[in-house]
Amino acid sequence: MPKRIESDALGERALPRKAYYGIHTLRAQENFPLSGQRWRPQFIIALAQVKRACAMTNAELGHIEEAKAQAIMAACREMEAGRLHGHVLVDPLQGGAGTSTNMNMNEILANRANELLGAEKGDYGTVHPFMHLNLHQSTNDVFPTALKVAGLNLLKELEANLARLQENMQRKEQEFADILKVARTQLRDAVPMTLGMEFGAYAEALARDRWRIFKCRERIKQVNLGGTAVGTGLGAPREYILRVVENLKRITGLPVSRSENLIDATQNMDCFAEAMGMLSACAANLLKIANDLRLLASGPDCGLGELDLPPLQAGSSVMAGKINPVMPEAVAQVALKVMAAGQCVTLCVGMGQLDLNHLLPLLTHEFIDSLVLLCNATRLFDQRCVRGLKARPGRCRELVDQSKALATVLVPALGYQQVEDIVRRAEAEDKTVAQVVMDLGVADARTIAELLSPKRMRKLGSSPGEHDGLRPPRDGK
Repeated sequence: MPKRIESDALGERALPRKAYYGIHTLRAQENFPLSGQRWRPQFIIALAQVKRACAMTNAELGHIEEAKAQAIMAACREMEAGRLHGHVLVDPLQGGAGTSTNMNMNEILANRANELLGAEKGDYGTVHPFMHLNLHQSTNDVFPTALKVAGLNLLKELEANLARLQENMQRKEQEFADILKVARTQLRDAVPMTLGMEFGAYAEALARDRWRIFKCRERIKQVNLGGTAVGTGLGAPREYILRVVENLKRITGLPVSRSENLIDATQNMDCFAEAMGMLSACAANLLKIANDLRLLASGPDCGLGELDLPPLQAGSSVMAGKINPVMPEAVAQVALKVMAAGQCVTLCVGMGQLDLNHLLPLLTHEFIDSLVLLCNATRLFDQRCVRGLKARPGRCRELVDQSKALATVLVPALGYQQVEDIVRRAEAEDKTVAQVVMDLGVADARTIAELLSPKRMRKLGSSPGEHDGLRPPRDGK
Protein backbone atom coordinates (compact mmCIF):
# COMPACT_ATOMS: atom_id res chain seq x y z
CA MET A 1 0.00 0.00 0.00
CA PRO A 2 1.44 3.44 -0.92
CA LYS A 3 2.63 5.39 2.13
CA ARG A 4 3.21 8.98 3.10
CA ILE A 5 5.55 10.20 5.81
CA GLU A 6 4.49 12.55 8.59
CA SER A 7 6.50 13.84 11.53
CA ASP A 8 5.88 15.17 15.01
CA ALA A 9 8.01 15.97 18.07
CA LEU A 10 8.75 12.26 18.55
CA GLY A 11 9.93 11.55 15.02
CA GLU A 12 8.59 10.28 11.69
CA ARG A 13 5.95 7.67 10.89
CA ALA A 14 4.58 6.17 7.70
CA LEU A 15 0.84 6.33 7.07
CA PRO A 16 -1.38 5.02 4.27
CA ARG A 17 -1.31 7.63 1.51
CA LYS A 18 -5.12 7.75 1.33
CA ALA A 19 -5.70 8.02 5.10
CA TYR A 20 -7.53 11.11 6.31
CA TYR A 21 -6.00 10.73 9.76
CA GLY A 22 -2.42 11.68 10.54
CA ILE A 23 0.49 10.89 12.82
CA HIS A 24 -1.19 12.06 16.03
CA THR A 25 -4.14 9.74 15.43
CA LEU A 26 -1.78 6.88 14.61
CA ARG A 27 0.09 7.25 17.88
CA ALA A 28 -3.18 7.47 19.84
CA GLN A 29 -4.42 4.27 18.20
CA GLU A 30 -1.26 2.52 19.30
CA ASN A 31 -1.37 3.94 22.81
CA PHE A 32 -5.07 3.47 23.65
CA PRO A 33 -6.47 0.20 22.28
CA LEU A 34 -8.64 -0.01 25.40
CA SER A 35 -12.40 -0.34 24.91
CA GLY A 36 -12.67 -1.01 21.20
CA GLN A 37 -15.49 1.53 21.11
CA ARG A 38 -15.94 4.68 19.03
CA TRP A 39 -17.33 8.08 19.87
CA ARG A 40 -21.09 8.41 19.48
CA PRO A 41 -22.08 10.22 16.24
CA GLN A 42 -23.75 12.96 18.28
CA PHE A 43 -20.42 13.95 19.82
CA ILE A 44 -18.55 13.77 16.50
CA ILE A 45 -21.14 16.07 14.91
CA ALA A 46 -20.90 18.52 17.81
CA LEU A 47 -17.11 18.63 17.61
CA ALA A 48 -17.31 19.33 13.86
CA GLN A 49 -19.76 22.17 14.54
CA VAL A 50 -17.35 23.66 17.06
CA LYS A 51 -14.53 23.46 14.50
CA ARG A 52 -16.73 25.14 11.91
CA ALA A 53 -17.55 27.98 14.31
CA CYS A 54 -13.84 28.49 14.98
CA ALA A 55 -12.96 28.51 11.26
CA MET A 56 -15.81 30.90 10.50
CA THR A 57 -14.65 33.31 13.22
CA ASN A 58 -11.02 33.17 12.11
CA ALA A 59 -12.10 33.85 8.53
CA GLU A 60 -14.26 36.81 9.56
CA LEU A 61 -11.32 38.31 11.43
CA GLY A 62 -8.86 37.65 8.58
CA HIS A 63 -6.78 35.05 10.40
CA ILE A 64 -7.43 32.37 7.73
CA GLU A 65 -7.61 33.01 4.00
CA GLU A 66 -11.17 32.87 2.67
CA ALA A 67 -10.55 29.93 0.28
CA LYS A 68 -8.96 27.83 3.00
CA ALA A 69 -11.67 28.72 5.49
CA GLN A 70 -14.38 27.75 3.00
CA ALA A 71 -12.67 24.40 2.39
CA ILE A 72 -12.38 23.77 6.14
CA MET A 73 -16.04 24.63 6.71
CA ALA A 74 -17.07 22.39 3.81
CA ALA A 75 -15.11 19.54 5.40
CA CYS A 76 -16.83 20.28 8.72
CA ARG A 77 -20.24 20.08 7.06
CA GLU A 78 -19.30 16.72 5.54
CA MET A 79 -18.35 15.50 9.01
CA GLU A 80 -21.63 16.81 10.40
CA ALA A 81 -23.48 14.91 7.67
CA GLY A 82 -21.77 11.68 8.74
CA ARG A 83 -19.66 11.16 5.63
CA LEU A 84 -16.32 11.20 7.48
CA HIS A 85 -17.28 9.52 10.77
CA GLY A 86 -15.48 6.31 9.86
CA HIS A 87 -12.15 8.12 10.11
CA VAL A 88 -12.65 9.14 13.78
CA LEU A 89 -10.65 6.22 15.11
CA VAL A 90 -9.36 7.12 18.56
CA ASP A 91 -10.76 5.12 21.48
CA PRO A 92 -12.93 7.28 23.77
CA LEU A 93 -10.87 6.12 26.75
CA GLN A 94 -7.61 8.00 26.36
CA GLY A 95 -5.09 10.05 28.25
CA GLY A 96 -4.53 13.71 27.53
CA ALA A 97 -7.98 15.12 28.43
CA GLY A 98 -9.23 14.60 24.86
CA THR A 99 -6.23 15.87 22.90
CA SER A 100 -6.07 12.69 20.81
CA THR A 101 -9.68 13.08 19.71
CA ASN A 102 -9.19 16.78 18.99
CA MET A 103 -6.16 15.99 16.83
CA ASN A 104 -7.95 13.12 15.09
CA MET A 105 -10.63 15.63 14.09
CA ASN A 106 -8.08 18.30 13.12
CA GLU A 107 -6.21 15.86 10.86
CA ILE A 108 -9.32 14.55 9.13
CA LEU A 109 -10.69 18.02 8.44
CA ALA A 110 -7.31 19.38 7.32
CA ASN A 111 -6.78 16.52 4.88
CA ARG A 112 -10.31 16.75 3.51
CA ALA A 113 -9.91 20.51 3.08
CA ASN A 114 -6.64 19.88 1.26
CA GLU A 115 -8.45 17.51 -1.10
CA LEU A 116 -11.12 20.11 -1.78
CA LEU A 117 -8.40 22.62 -2.62
CA GLY A 118 -6.70 20.19 -5.01
CA ALA A 119 -3.80 19.28 -2.70
CA GLU A 120 -2.69 15.85 -1.49
CA LYS A 121 -3.52 14.38 1.88
CA GLY A 122 -0.63 15.18 4.18
CA ASP A 123 0.19 18.36 2.23
CA TYR A 124 -0.04 20.49 5.34
CA GLY A 125 1.59 23.42 3.59
CA THR A 126 -1.90 24.17 2.31
CA VAL A 127 -4.17 23.46 5.30
CA HIS A 128 -2.47 22.44 8.53
CA PRO A 129 -4.05 20.58 11.50
CA PHE A 130 -2.44 22.96 14.01
CA MET A 131 -2.00 26.24 12.13
CA HIS A 132 -5.50 26.29 10.63
CA LEU A 133 -7.82 23.69 12.21
CA ASN A 134 -6.66 24.38 15.77
CA LEU A 135 -6.02 28.10 15.34
CA HIS A 136 -6.84 30.06 18.53
CA GLN A 137 -8.07 26.87 20.19
CA SER A 138 -7.08 24.30 22.76
CA THR A 139 -8.45 20.84 23.38
CA ASN A 140 -9.38 22.23 26.77
CA ASP A 141 -11.99 24.63 25.39
CA VAL A 142 -12.99 22.79 22.20
CA PHE A 143 -13.61 19.37 23.74
CA PRO A 144 -15.90 20.38 26.66
CA THR A 145 -17.77 22.78 24.39
CA ALA A 146 -18.50 19.92 21.99
CA LEU A 147 -19.67 17.83 24.95
CA LYS A 148 -22.15 20.53 25.92
CA VAL A 149 -23.41 20.99 22.36
CA ALA A 150 -24.01 17.24 22.01
CA GLY A 151 -25.57 17.14 25.46
CA LEU A 152 -27.98 20.00 24.72
CA ASN A 153 -29.17 18.33 21.52
CA LEU A 154 -29.72 14.99 23.23
CA LEU A 155 -31.45 16.55 26.24
CA LYS A 156 -33.87 18.26 23.88
CA GLU A 157 -34.61 14.90 22.24
CA LEU A 158 -35.01 13.18 25.61
CA GLU A 159 -37.41 15.86 26.84
CA ALA A 160 -39.58 15.38 23.73
CA ASN A 161 -39.56 11.59 24.20
CA LEU A 162 -40.57 11.93 27.84
CA ALA A 163 -43.39 14.26 26.85
CA ARG A 164 -44.79 11.65 24.45
CA LEU A 165 -44.37 8.88 27.01
CA GLN A 166 -46.15 10.97 29.63
CA GLU A 167 -49.01 11.75 27.25
CA ASN A 168 -49.51 8.08 26.42
CA MET A 169 -49.49 7.16 30.11
CA GLN A 170 -52.23 9.77 30.57
CA ARG A 171 -54.19 8.18 27.73
CA LYS A 172 -53.95 4.84 29.50
CA GLU A 173 -55.06 6.56 32.71
CA GLN A 174 -58.28 7.57 30.96
CA GLU A 175 -58.68 4.24 29.16
CA PHE A 176 -58.34 2.28 32.41
CA ALA A 177 -60.25 4.75 34.61
CA ASP A 178 -63.15 2.37 35.40
CA ILE A 179 -61.17 -0.83 35.91
CA LEU A 180 -61.18 -1.75 39.59
CA LYS A 181 -58.13 -3.61 40.91
CA VAL A 182 -56.27 -4.40 44.10
CA ALA A 183 -53.39 -2.14 45.10
CA ARG A 184 -50.34 -3.83 46.57
CA THR A 185 -47.84 -2.75 49.20
CA GLN A 186 -44.82 -4.91 50.03
CA LEU A 187 -46.20 -7.20 47.26
CA ARG A 188 -49.20 -7.97 49.50
CA ASP A 189 -52.85 -7.11 48.85
CA ALA A 190 -53.66 -3.59 50.02
CA VAL A 191 -56.82 -1.63 49.22
CA PRO A 192 -58.93 -1.26 46.07
CA MET A 193 -57.99 1.32 43.47
CA THR A 194 -58.38 1.67 39.72
CA LEU A 195 -55.87 0.68 37.11
CA GLY A 196 -56.19 4.21 35.72
CA MET A 197 -54.95 5.62 39.02
CA GLU A 198 -51.82 3.50 38.74
CA PHE A 199 -51.06 4.88 35.29
CA GLY A 200 -51.85 8.39 36.45
CA ALA A 201 -49.07 8.05 39.01
CA TYR A 202 -46.64 6.91 36.30
CA ALA A 203 -47.59 9.95 34.22
CA GLU A 204 -46.89 12.27 37.17
CA ALA A 205 -43.44 10.76 37.72
CA LEU A 206 -42.61 11.22 34.04
CA ALA A 207 -43.86 14.81 34.18
CA ARG A 208 -41.30 15.52 36.91
CA ASP A 209 -38.59 13.90 34.78
CA ARG A 210 -39.64 16.08 31.85
CA TRP A 211 -39.27 19.21 33.98
CA ARG A 212 -35.94 18.10 35.41
CA ILE A 213 -34.55 17.42 31.93
CA PHE A 214 -35.67 20.90 30.82
CA LYS A 215 -33.82 22.43 33.79
CA CYS A 216 -30.84 20.20 33.05
CA ARG A 217 -30.37 22.01 29.74
CA GLU A 218 -30.04 25.29 31.63
CA ARG A 219 -27.15 23.85 33.62
CA ILE A 220 -24.86 23.10 30.67
CA LYS A 221 -25.53 25.86 28.15
CA GLN A 222 -22.56 28.02 29.24
CA VAL A 223 -19.39 27.06 27.35
CA ASN A 224 -15.70 27.93 27.68
CA LEU A 225 -14.93 28.21 23.95
CA GLY A 226 -12.33 30.95 23.51
CA GLY A 227 -10.73 30.25 26.88
CA THR A 228 -7.99 28.13 25.26
CA ALA A 229 -5.75 26.16 27.66
CA VAL A 230 -6.97 27.12 31.15
CA GLY A 231 -9.62 29.77 30.54
CA THR A 232 -7.41 32.85 30.33
CA GLY A 233 -7.78 33.04 26.55
CA LEU A 234 -4.00 33.03 26.13
CA GLY A 235 -3.09 32.70 22.44
CA ALA A 236 -6.46 33.90 21.12
CA PRO A 237 -7.36 37.47 20.03
CA ARG A 238 -9.93 39.22 22.20
CA GLU A 239 -12.26 39.79 19.25
CA TYR A 240 -12.15 36.08 18.44
CA ILE A 241 -13.09 35.20 22.04
CA LEU A 242 -16.02 37.62 21.96
CA ARG A 243 -17.33 36.37 18.62
CA VAL A 244 -16.76 32.60 18.40
CA VAL A 245 -19.60 31.49 20.70
CA GLU A 246 -22.10 33.63 18.79
CA ASN A 247 -21.08 31.84 15.60
CA LEU A 248 -21.46 28.49 17.35
CA LYS A 249 -24.92 29.55 18.48
CA ARG A 250 -25.90 30.36 14.88
CA ILE A 251 -24.49 27.09 13.55
CA THR A 252 -26.13 24.83 16.14
CA GLY A 253 -29.36 26.71 16.78
CA LEU A 254 -28.76 26.11 20.50
CA PRO A 255 -28.92 28.70 23.30
CA VAL A 256 -25.21 28.42 24.11
CA SER A 257 -23.48 31.38 25.74
CA ARG A 258 -19.94 32.21 26.81
CA SER A 259 -19.35 31.51 30.48
CA GLU A 260 -18.77 34.60 32.60
CA ASN A 261 -15.80 32.85 34.19
CA LEU A 262 -13.90 30.85 31.58
CA ILE A 263 -11.40 29.55 34.13
CA ASP A 264 -14.20 28.07 36.23
CA ALA A 265 -15.85 26.58 33.13
CA THR A 266 -12.55 24.98 32.11
CA GLN A 267 -11.57 23.34 35.39
CA ASN A 268 -14.91 22.60 37.11
CA MET A 269 -17.34 20.04 35.67
CA ASP A 270 -19.89 19.93 38.50
CA CYS A 271 -22.67 20.86 36.07
CA PHE A 272 -22.34 17.33 34.65
CA ALA A 273 -22.60 15.75 38.09
CA GLU A 274 -25.81 17.73 38.59
CA ALA A 275 -27.10 16.79 35.15
CA MET A 276 -26.28 13.11 35.70
CA GLY A 277 -28.23 13.27 38.96
CA MET A 278 -31.29 14.30 36.96
CA LEU A 279 -30.65 11.58 34.38
CA SER A 280 -30.29 9.05 37.20
CA ALA A 281 -33.63 10.17 38.65
CA CYS A 282 -35.20 9.65 35.22
CA ALA A 283 -33.58 6.21 34.98
CA ALA A 284 -34.90 5.31 38.45
CA ASN A 285 -38.47 6.18 37.43
CA LEU A 286 -38.15 4.20 34.21
CA LEU A 287 -36.79 1.24 36.16
CA LYS A 288 -39.71 1.36 38.59
CA ILE A 289 -42.34 1.66 35.86
CA ALA A 290 -40.75 -1.07 33.73
CA ASN A 291 -40.60 -3.45 36.68
CA ASP A 292 -44.23 -2.66 37.60
CA LEU A 293 -45.47 -3.42 34.09
CA ARG A 294 -43.51 -6.65 34.10
CA LEU A 295 -45.16 -7.67 37.38
CA LEU A 296 -48.67 -6.59 36.38
CA ALA A 297 -48.36 -8.65 33.19
CA SER A 298 -46.87 -11.67 34.95
CA GLY A 299 -48.39 -15.06 34.23
CA PRO A 300 -50.63 -14.51 32.46
CA ASP A 301 -52.43 -17.58 33.82
CA CYS A 302 -50.52 -18.12 37.06
CA GLY A 303 -49.34 -14.59 37.86
CA LEU A 304 -51.04 -11.25 38.39
CA GLY A 305 -52.12 -11.07 34.76
CA GLU A 306 -53.82 -7.69 35.03
CA LEU A 307 -52.16 -6.37 31.88
CA ASP A 308 -51.28 -7.73 28.47
CA LEU A 309 -48.04 -6.34 27.01
CA PRO A 310 -47.67 -6.14 23.22
CA PRO A 311 -46.19 -9.46 22.02
CA LEU A 312 -42.87 -8.60 20.37
CA GLN A 313 -41.03 -11.87 19.88
CA ALA A 314 -40.94 -15.53 20.86
CA GLY A 315 -39.73 -15.80 24.42
CA SER A 316 -38.23 -19.24 24.64
CA SER A 317 -36.28 -21.69 22.54
CA VAL A 318 -37.92 -24.61 24.34
CA MET A 319 -41.27 -23.41 25.78
CA ALA A 320 -43.51 -23.06 22.76
CA GLY A 321 -45.86 -20.10 22.81
CA LYS A 322 -44.11 -18.29 25.67
CA ILE A 323 -43.92 -14.52 25.24
CA ASN A 324 -41.60 -12.57 27.53
CA PRO A 325 -41.80 -8.91 28.69
CA VAL A 326 -38.71 -8.05 26.66
CA MET A 327 -39.23 -4.31 26.35
CA PRO A 328 -39.60 -3.57 30.09
CA GLU A 329 -36.57 -5.79 30.69
CA ALA A 330 -34.50 -3.90 28.11
CA VAL A 331 -35.54 -0.55 29.61
CA ALA A 332 -34.58 -1.79 33.07
CA GLN A 333 -31.09 -2.65 31.85
CA VAL A 334 -30.67 0.80 30.31
CA ALA A 335 -31.79 2.37 33.59
CA LEU A 336 -29.26 0.38 35.61
CA LYS A 337 -26.45 1.32 33.21
CA VAL A 338 -27.36 5.02 33.38
CA MET A 339 -27.44 5.01 37.18
CA ALA A 340 -24.02 3.34 37.25
CA ALA A 341 -22.74 5.95 34.77
CA GLY A 342 -24.02 8.64 37.12
CA GLN A 343 -21.67 7.41 39.80
CA CYS A 344 -18.81 7.28 37.31
CA VAL A 345 -19.41 10.85 36.13
CA THR A 346 -19.61 12.13 39.71
CA LEU A 347 -16.26 10.51 40.49
CA CYS A 348 -14.74 12.03 37.34
CA VAL A 349 -15.97 15.48 38.40
CA GLY A 350 -14.52 15.14 41.89
CA MET A 351 -11.18 13.78 40.72
CA GLY A 352 -10.37 16.65 38.36
CA GLN A 353 -7.21 18.35 39.55
CA LEU A 354 -6.13 21.99 39.62
CA ASP A 355 -6.86 23.80 36.34
CA LEU A 356 -8.18 21.01 34.12
CA ASN A 357 -10.20 17.83 34.46
CA HIS A 358 -7.97 15.14 32.95
CA LEU A 359 -10.83 12.59 33.12
CA LEU A 360 -12.98 14.50 30.65
CA PRO A 361 -12.87 11.75 27.97
CA LEU A 362 -14.45 9.19 30.34
CA LEU A 363 -16.92 11.77 31.65
CA THR A 364 -17.89 12.65 28.07
CA HIS A 365 -18.23 9.04 27.00
CA GLU A 366 -20.48 8.13 29.96
CA PHE A 367 -22.60 11.29 29.76
CA ILE A 368 -23.26 11.08 26.02
CA ASP A 369 -23.75 7.32 26.17
CA SER A 370 -26.32 7.71 28.96
CA LEU A 371 -28.25 10.33 27.00
CA VAL A 372 -28.30 8.22 23.84
CA LEU A 373 -29.47 5.17 25.80
CA LEU A 374 -32.23 7.13 27.55
CA CYS A 375 -33.38 8.68 24.28
CA ASN A 376 -33.60 5.26 22.65
CA ALA A 377 -35.17 3.58 25.68
CA THR A 378 -37.92 6.18 26.19
CA ARG A 379 -38.79 6.14 22.49
CA LEU A 380 -38.96 2.35 22.25
CA PHE A 381 -40.74 1.96 25.61
CA ASP A 382 -43.43 4.32 24.36
CA GLN A 383 -43.75 2.93 20.84
CA ARG A 384 -43.33 -0.79 21.49
CA CYS A 385 -44.83 -1.20 24.94
CA VAL A 386 -46.95 1.54 26.49
CA ARG A 387 -49.05 2.40 23.45
CA GLY A 388 -50.03 -1.23 22.94
CA LEU A 389 -50.81 -2.08 26.57
CA LYS A 390 -54.18 -3.75 27.14
CA ALA A 391 -55.96 -4.23 30.44
CA ARG A 392 -57.60 -7.50 31.52
CA PRO A 393 -60.67 -6.19 33.38
CA GLY A 394 -62.01 -9.66 34.14
CA ARG A 395 -58.80 -10.72 35.83
CA CYS A 396 -58.62 -7.44 37.77
CA ARG A 397 -62.18 -7.94 39.06
CA GLU A 398 -61.53 -11.59 39.91
CA LEU A 399 -58.59 -10.59 42.12
CA VAL A 400 -60.62 -7.83 43.78
CA ASP A 401 -63.36 -10.30 44.66
CA GLN A 402 -60.85 -12.81 46.01
CA SER A 403 -58.91 -10.32 48.11
CA LYS A 404 -59.59 -9.86 51.82
CA ALA A 405 -57.96 -6.46 51.65
CA LEU A 406 -61.12 -4.79 50.34
CA ALA A 407 -62.48 -5.10 53.89
CA THR A 408 -60.54 -1.90 54.61
CA VAL A 409 -63.43 0.11 53.15
CA LEU A 410 -65.54 -1.08 56.13
CA VAL A 411 -63.15 0.16 58.85
CA PRO A 412 -64.53 3.75 59.13
CA ALA A 413 -68.03 2.38 59.90
CA LEU A 414 -67.35 -0.80 61.85
CA GLY A 415 -63.95 -0.26 63.43
CA TYR A 416 -60.69 -2.11 63.02
CA GLN A 417 -61.51 -5.02 65.38
CA GLN A 418 -64.84 -5.96 63.84
CA VAL A 419 -63.42 -5.79 60.31
CA GLU A 420 -60.51 -7.98 61.40
CA ASP A 421 -63.08 -10.52 62.67
CA ILE A 422 -64.85 -10.43 59.31
CA VAL A 423 -61.57 -11.12 57.51
CA ARG A 424 -60.78 -14.07 59.79
CA ARG A 425 -64.24 -15.51 59.22
CA ALA A 426 -63.87 -15.16 55.45
CA GLU A 427 -60.57 -17.04 55.61
CA ALA A 428 -61.96 -19.76 57.88
CA GLU A 429 -65.07 -20.32 55.74
CA ASP A 430 -63.22 -19.90 52.42
CA LYS A 431 -65.57 -17.12 51.38
CA THR A 432 -65.08 -13.66 49.97
CA VAL A 433 -65.34 -10.68 52.28
CA ALA A 434 -68.44 -9.57 50.36
CA GLN A 435 -70.14 -12.93 51.02
CA VAL A 436 -69.40 -12.76 54.76
CA VAL A 437 -70.56 -9.15 54.95
CA MET A 438 -73.88 -10.12 53.38
CA ASP A 439 -74.16 -13.25 55.56
CA LEU A 440 -73.76 -11.08 58.67
CA GLY A 441 -76.24 -8.50 57.41
CA VAL A 442 -73.60 -5.76 57.46
CA ALA A 443 -74.46 -4.62 53.92
CA ASP A 444 -76.38 -5.73 50.89
CA ALA A 445 -74.91 -6.30 47.44
CA ARG A 446 -75.88 -2.81 46.25
CA THR A 447 -74.09 -1.07 49.14
CA ILE A 448 -70.98 -3.16 48.61
CA ALA A 449 -71.00 -2.34 44.89
CA GLU A 450 -71.26 1.37 45.66
CA LEU A 451 -68.37 1.24 48.14
CA LEU A 452 -66.22 -0.54 45.57
CA SER A 453 -67.23 1.47 42.52
CA PRO A 454 -64.47 3.08 40.40
CA LYS A 455 -66.15 6.45 41.03
CA ARG A 456 -65.79 5.93 44.80
CA MET A 457 -62.13 4.92 44.36
CA ARG A 458 -61.36 8.17 42.56
CA LYS A 459 -62.70 10.28 45.43
CA LEU A 460 -60.22 11.73 47.89
CA GLY A 461 -61.14 10.28 51.27
CA SER A 462 -64.65 9.49 52.49
CA SER A 463 -67.76 11.68 52.57
CA PRO A 464 -70.42 12.16 55.28
CA GLY A 465 -73.16 9.53 55.03
CA GLU A 466 -71.10 7.30 52.79
CA HIS A 467 -71.26 4.40 55.24
CA ASP A 468 -74.89 4.83 56.31
CA GLY A 469 -75.84 1.61 54.55
CA LEU A 470 -73.57 -0.46 56.83
CA ARG A 471 -74.89 -2.14 60.01
CA PRO A 472 -73.12 -3.99 62.84
CA PRO A 473 -72.93 -7.78 62.35
CA ARG A 474 -76.14 -9.54 63.40
CA ASP A 475 -74.36 -12.17 65.45
CA GLY A 476 -72.44 -9.51 67.34
CA LYS A 477 -69.06 -10.55 65.97
